[in-house]
Amino acid sequence: MSKQNVLVTYAAPQSFQLSDNWKQVQSALRSQLPLRNIHWKSAARPSIRTIQELDIDLVPLDTTRGESTSQIPVTLLEKPLLNIYIVTCEDLETYRSTVKKQIKDWHSTVTQKKNQEWIILQIVRPDARVAGGGFFAMKGSILDRIKADFNLDKRDRCVQLTWTIGQDNPAAWAECINKIKDGLLSAFESSVLQREEDVKRSESQRQMPGWNFCTFFILKESLASSFEGVNLFQDALWQYDELETSFYQVLKEKNLSWFGSLITPHAKDDSAPLLSVDKKPYRDLILANTISVFDFRIYLLSRQCALLGKMGRIVDIGKKSGAFLGAFGRRLREAEPTLPEYFIESWTYSSALSVVEQCDSWANGLKLDSSTQATLHASKGELLELARNQLDIVGIKVGHLPSQPPFSLTVTHSRRNSTNGLAKRSSQKISKVDFLSSVEDREAFYDLYVAITNRAIDLYAKGGRRKFALKLHGTLAALDVHRGRLSVALQTYTSLPAHYAPHMWSSLESFMLSRALDTHAELQRPNDREWIHILLSFLKAYVEELGKEMLMHEDDKKEYVSRLVDELHAAAIELDTDLAHPDHPAIAIRVSSDAKIAEAEDGSFLDVTVQNHLPCELPIDQVTVVLAGRDKERLNFSASAERLAQGLTPLRLFCATSSHGTFLLDSSEVRMSHLQFQWTHRKAVSPGKTSRLSKDASVLVRIPKDLHALNIRLRQPHRIELDASPKLLVILSTGRNQVSKASLKLSAPSNIRFKYSEAVLIDDDEVNLVIADDCICLQGIAKDKSIVILLPHSDASAFHAMKVDIDVEYVTASGPSIIRTLGLTQVVATSLPVTVNVEDYFRGTRLFSKFTVSTTSHQHVRIASAELEYPKTGLHGVKIASCLPSKRGVITVTPSQPASFLFSIDSTEGPVRESLSLLIKYRLLREEVESLVGQAVQTVVTRSPSWIPYRDALVNILIEALETKASWVDLFGVTGELNVPHKDTQRELFEPFQQVKEVLHANRHSYLPQGTWREIRIPVDVPRMSIVAAAHIRILSSPFSTEKSTGHLPPLYAGQPISAILAITTSFHWGESENRSKRRYMLRFDLEEMVKEWLVSGRKRGDFSATVWVYFPS
Repeated sequence: MSKQNVLVTYAAPQSFQLSDNWKQVQSALRSQLPLRNIHWKSAARPSIRTIQELDIDLVPLDTTRGESTSQIPVTLLEKPLLNIYIVTCEDLETYRSTVKKQIKDWHSTVTQKKNQEWIILQIVRPDARVAGGGFFAMKGSILDRIKADFNLDKRDRCVQLTWTIGQDNPAAWAECINKIKDGLLSAFESSVLQREEDVKRSESQRQMPGWNFCTFFILKESLASSFEGVNLFQDALWQYDELETSFYQVLKEKNLSWFGSLITPHAKDDSAPLLSVDKKPYRDLILANTISVFDFRIYLLSRQCALLGKMGRIVDIGKKSGAFLGAFGRRLREAEPTLPEYFIESWTYSSALSVVEQCDSWANGLKLDSSTQATLHASKGELLELARNQLDIVGIKVGHLPSQPPFSLTVTHSRRNSTNGLAKRSSQKISKVDFLSSVEDREAFYDLYVAITNRAIDLYAKGGRRKFALKLHGTLAALDVHRGRLSVALQTYTSLPAHYAPHMWSSLESFMLSRALDTHAELQRPNDREWIHILLSFLKAYVEELGKEMLMHEDDKKEYVSRLVDELHAAAIELDTDLAHPDHPAIAIRVSSDAKIAEAEDGSFLDVTVQNHLPCELPIDQVTVVLAGRDKERLNFSASAERLAQGLTPLRLFCATSSHGTFLLDSSEVRMSHLQFQWTHRKAVSPGKTSRLSKDASVLVRIPKDLHALNIRLRQPHRIELDASPKLLVILSTGRNQVSKASLKLSAPSNIRFKYSEAVLIDDDEVNLVIADDCICLQGIAKDKSIVILLPHSDASAFHAMKVDIDVEYVTASGPSIIRTLGLTQVVATSLPVTVNVEDYFRGTRLFSKFTVSTTSHQHVRIASAELEYPKTGLHGVKIASCLPSKRGVITVTPSQPASFLFSIDSTEGPVRESLSLLIKYRLLREEVESLVGQAVQTVVTRSPSWIPYRDALVNILIEALETKASWVDLFGVTGELNVPHKDTQRELFEPFQQVKEVLHANRHSYLPQGTWREIRIPVDVPRMSIVAAAHIRILSSPFSTEKSTGHLPPLYAGQPISAILAITTSFHWGESENRSKRRYMLRFDLEEMVKEWLVSGRKRGDFSATVWVYFPS
């Protein structure tokens, strides 16, 4: 359908039209065309329509036809919308005598035409003048006269153009162009309103006799053609959309008397371009009421798509055409027996390909963004897949393809119509050459099938429809199977599921995997690791969709899966090494949050529930659950089992460990011979995302402490010697176990090494300690026995505390085949709880040393005694004595109250050359209180044996109560009375708790230290002093006295002069003894007076020579 431009007529005096000036004016006017940016604001429409560009055909008035009387509605643009009369008169007299009559005759003619507008254009020269006045006087006189004579309806239709030959300034034409736009819009709107009234009138009569849909269609289409002519494509498209809706209403009413048959096939109907409107005289057929529904629907679609193409909506063309081909192709099945063989398939195939080509043609002139291009590619891919589906249908019919998925998925119509004997099939043949060749030649069919599929795959890939492309890859693999190319098909089938899984397209994934298994079997390949991976992926897809998407009968599914599981078990047995498969959904393991102690032996039981999602039993060998503790601690719970029934299977797992505490579910495993199903429950999950196992990521399992199990404790030794290698006290308690063999390994950070070869067993000759370089080995330990080992280690003084990981492996006499484990982490203090500072005072042959003991933390420290000891070899001529009472009692050192100890060292032989030792007996207040609490609880439970099981619980509750408040500390430090703060307890613990409180309340400190005390031995180096000087002042009884007074001094009064002698004595006793008699030192004394209180006269400063022993009076 050719485009009709807007017609604008022009008229002028004959003499002007024959002049060169007219040719120049006409050329200048045409240069202003097409018109741009025309804004149409109609009262009948809610929004402003903008015509970006409007083509105009300028024609002489006398070449147009008169008013048509044809009953066939035509476009509104076949008649002129605007008439222009051009006036060049510059003389008022000439206008009155001649020009006015010419305009009036033209005006009378054009005003009689319906829905047409007119304007009068006066062209004047810029230098035009009139006598007796200037340019503006002339302008006003001629133009005003024309307006007065012809603007009768108060609308200004007269405009003046100041123009000269050769002038191309667009601004000169601005007023004229605006008048033309206004006139065109006014005429077009009046025409549209009148035609819309005609359409409404016709539509309102559709229930009346004689109404004809085809006539209505032509009438309404004239509106669409008119909108299209002025480039209002959306308005034109709306008209066709409304016509389509009207047709569906007619179809619903089954009133198709205005049409011919559903389809009357003609030559090349199956191969002609779908969107071509010129291949048939569609309008003539519509007017004749003989058009078939087939041709009518194609014509309507082609007109809609042509408008969409002009609007640049290429993507919508593909979608609309694809939907039409699918829907109308099913409608044509009603008439399939009367059509040429394979007509529907050939028509759908050819039409889809032609739409792709047409979309490419329309898209070539457009600049599409990347998103639109991707959508267009996807739309074209759908059309090519639709064309490929026709090959599926024909291929099955002629035997080129098997009637099974995926080829049979597109065969949805019934085959019964083709066997209807009452219908006579047309003798015509399809005209699509390549399609016809593929029907007759199998290899040509395969080549065409592969080519079309690959084109669709390529377009899907460009359009971001990756899973659609993968689906078509699966179809090619199925074709390879049918053609006997099994190796190629197997490679395709095994590679595709990995691409389907992220898109959750389980139906295709399971189908491809089942086809891979079948192809593997057809190739008679062994069930190796590759086959196991394929089968496990298939079972994964089956479980995730519960088998709903599998393309087989329900009973067949169970039998099919059961057979595959049996083959999997057999293949797992044949594996030479273990094969791990992570996170398979066929099995799910739920773990109880509380483990149970195994009472009769060291170990714990953990109840788990294993769910088998498969529709059959699953043979297995073992189930294992791994719990993670602190750092690298791992506990393995396991149990043997023969098979997992469908659904839930409860199991009790055992772990031969005495570890206790709260653990995190780390991983689990189900073993089937060499095949290991593994799950990591502590995997990281992205924010905003969830996974199947994310709910298990924080499953905590609590293992209670077994009080009768083997246990390890680490302590500081009770005796610490700072000048010796640091040691650690390792206490092993066997509990219920008679231990045949045990090995202990300790590890600490920061390169602290334990000297296992120097380990010493303390006070136990019955246990065999085997020396090793990497562990402590013990043999033959009886039950209910505690073994104490002193283990040296490297220097750890740089740390306040040492975190030690303990790993124990042991074998009991009752279970020699089970290697039991224990993993613990304990923190041992390496710093001392006290610090010692010393101050030394030399007095002749004596040295007084004051030791100040302070606590290094917030803990209170109880000190039983402090002694300064001789070295083991003794010291000749040295006597050490404490300057404090021997029965001083226990001293409490607090952060604010240190303790002091004073010792006298009397050396007759000069300096002490060997180190002494300061021995401090102490214990923390907390240790003393814990020991006292333990004794009190033992006393109470001994009275009532029924309370023995609550012993540890009572101790813990009492310690917790004491930790809540510190108000009891001061009273306990003074008297020993321990007032336990109130704490809520369980009912069965209330009575023993109260009795223990009474026992503690009655406690008193004994005067002498009792219980277990720690010792710390600190080496003390006695300082040396090369010379010691002592000064004293002797007051004389009178200024003339030279000797020491034997009596009392006379009274002294303020302001009275006093005589005194300053005496300085020196000694080399605490220095080196070598050449002591020959040594001499020059010393200086300096007396500083306190001028506010004393006035000193005499010698205040002087030098003297010091020898072995000198007395210097001053």
